[in-house]
Amino acid sequence: MLSIILQAAAAGASLAKLGASIGAAIAIIGAGLGIGRIGGTAMEAISRQPEAAGDIRSSMIIAAALIEGVTLFAIIICALAILV
Repeated sequence: MLSIILQAAAAGASLAKLGASIGAAIAIIGAGLGIGRIGGTAMEAISRQPEAAGDIRSSMIIAAALIEGVTLFAIIICALAILV
């Protein structure tokens, strides 16, 4: 990791841009893991209680949309940090 930072500093890239890129990557990975976990847990819940499938599915979609919104916000902030 230190060698990557030193190479970026030597190439003239600022550490802020490197940090923003790493931040965007972490945001995307976290969102992918979160949405995957929500989907898996929802499928387990539906298999246990099939009569509640509609409520579980709508709750899952709302939670996934909120996670996507926060991830999009994080990516936009990181992109703005790279451009500035």
